[in-house]
Amino acid sequence: MQRTAVNPWDWSLPLGYNQGEVLEGVSRQLICAGQTAVDGSGAPQFLGDMRGQIGLALDNLEAVLRQGGMGLGHVVRLVVYATDVDAALRNFDLMGMRFGPAGVRPPMTLVGVTRLAVPGLMFEIEATAAA
Repeated sequence: MQRTAVNPWDWSLPLGYNQGEVLEGVSRQLICAGQTAVDGSGAPQFLGDMRGQIGLALDNLEAVLRQGGMGLGHVVRLVVYATDVDAALRNFDLMGMRFGPAGVRPPMTLVGVTRLAVPGLMFEIEATAAA
C-alpha cells in the first residue's frame, strides 16, 4: 500500500494527523468498531480517569488490528469520541506515543459527545485500516 499525505496547509502535522491521504495498492480493509476502556468481559475500566481510558482503548484497538493481521501502521482513518474534549486533548500525547512509532498520521476527527453507550466511559476510538 502506498500512502500519500494530502495537506493543503501544515497546521495539523504537529497535532499528529494529515488532512487526507491518497491510498494506492490497497487489497484489504479492516473496519474497526469503536474501542473503549473495557476489559475482556466488556466491563468498563478506569472510571473517571481519561488517561487510563485512552490507554486501554488504544490497547483494545491494537488487539483488534492484530487479530485482523494489521497494526497501527495500517490505520488510515480515525474517529474519536470524547465526553470531555479538553480532558482528551490534554492526554492526546498517548495517541502520538502509539501512532508516532508506527510512522503514520491518519486523518482524524475528534467529536465531543454528551455520553457514550456504556455509562462511565469517556473515550471511544474507531479506526479504518488497510493493507
